[in-house]
Amino acid sequence: MRRFLLLTIIFFVLLIGCAPEPRPGRTLPEKKWVPGARPYEVNGIRYYPLPDAQGFVEYGKASWYGKDFHGRPTASGTPYNMYAKSAAHKILPLDTWVKVVNLSNHKSIIVPITDRGPFVKGRVLDLSYGAARELDMIGQGVVDVRVEALAKEVGRMETAAGNVPVLEWQDFRRGEFTVQIGAFESLSNALKLADRFKGLFEYVNVAVYEDEVRKVFYRVHVSKSETLADAQTMEKRLEEMGFPDAFIIRM
Repeated sequence: MRRFLLLTIIFFVLLIGCAPEPRPGRTLPEKKWVPGARPYEVNGIRYYPLPDAQGFVEYGKASWYGKDFHGRPTASGTPYNMYAKSAAHKILPLDTWVKVVNLSNHKSIIVPITDRGPFVKGRVLDLSYGAARELDMIGQGVVDVRVEALAKEVGRMETAAGNVPVLEWQDFRRGEFTVQIGAFESLSNALKLADRFKGLFEYVNVAVYEDEVRKVFYRVHVSKSETLADAQTMEKRLEEMGFPDAFIIRM
């Protein structure tokens, strides 16, 4: 309710022209609006691609996950439904909507990010079975994709460029990020690795993770960064320290 009230207030402030340069997260300034941008509609709600300076576009490999996780809680707190259309991503904010394009057949789908993963270096997205089926990638298992974050339309406003959407979006490159450097079946091995880094980083953590067959792993995370760029620098540093499989996770 508080979020709805805040959004309503900001929307009306924009309408009366009291905010010539709206804050990121609510609307695109007129000078950055892309005329003719085609929206994508899901359940009566429109989502728009963002200009490169504000948006998030990623290329990489996507996999999918199915019945072994069906009904289990996701990172967003909702139970995973393998037949619904959703996805897991390591660094995008939860509840971000994305357009995913299967580059092998150019089929596309719009899905929300509801979970974290895949926890594998070199993979950028885990799709639900329902989403993967629509992209025709079930048999292949892993495909090359393009992932583009979208912004939700929450209203309209009059500008010199005409009537344009008011968009709800986030700064995808800011937040809290950490880097995973290892995952172990043995808690003692995970703690030994964590102890090695306690003198180098203020933040060192061992997180418990249960895979699709309910096998427990202990994941070692080190460092905290407030921007994706800083996290990427840290990831490279850790790779050079002998952890080639290190990857970034949004906390």
